[in-house]
Amino acid sequence: MRLSIRHDTTYHYSDDVCMSIQLLRLTPQSSERQRVLQWQLELPRPVGSQLDPYGNVLHVLTLDEPHGALMLSAHGEVEIDQTLEVEHDTRSALPFLRSSKLSSPDEALRDFAVRHCGDRRDRTALIELMNGLADHMAYSPGSTAVDTVAAEAFANRAGVCQDHTHAFLACARSLGVPARYVSGYLCTEDENHLASHAWAEAWLDDGWYSFDVTNRLARPERHLKLAVGHDYLDACPVRGMRRGGGTESMQAQVLVSSKPQPQQQ
Repeated sequence: MRLSIRHDTTYHYSDDVCMSIQLLRLTPQSSERQRVLQWQLELPRPVGSQLDPYGNVLHVLTLDEPHGALMLSAHGEVEIDQTLEVEHDTRSALPFLRSSKLSSPDEALRDFAVRHCGDRRDRTALIELMNGLADHMAYSPGSTAVDTVAAEAFANRAGVCQDHTHAFLACARSLGVPARYVSGYLCTEDENHLASHAWAEAWLDDGWYSFDVTNRLARPERHLKLAVGHDYLDACPVRGMRRGGGTESMQAQVLVSSKPQPQQQ
């Protein structure tokens, strides 16, 4: 499958911002299951790329002159291998056993994980855990915020893809299974779900397997990976800080569509 993506983010401020720094993880990388055909960032000024500690492509945009708005755009095409269920990595998965503030398990999450997985630590067990979380936590936009922790969303039985992912990570890590947060895009015909998406990956045997709690998918057939990390803060596409600016308003538009594969000659 070939996916076409355009992701536009615009910030408006009630007063001029004196200085801002944006950490941008908006550039996918080619891997076993995805091949980047073309990709471009449109930013207020040229910015060099680097790799962050998780191996994600990171651009750091610094604007030190007054500005009342900020526009960021990423677009390109990526080919997805829909047959591949696992991705391999030469780096150790053990760091992803560590919990983070947003994905720490409480007693309720630990009990939930044991209830669904018992002594099993295989893919079938984690799929049952994924479905259990989807049953327990209704998809409810606006019910949580970006700083809502897994235990709170789980207790309130509602959240969005970020919360579903944090709850899965908390459960998996409590069972001793390395798991990481994934940010990216999802091609879907369901207008109720945003094209910008988050899901989990868990390390089983010798590779990373995907678990999309929100959509109950254990195979990333329509998923394009941008970045990974311990939680949302490590992998979110845009994260920034500013000095001044007053009140901020943000508009984001993400368009993901599938394109026909070119005919073989």
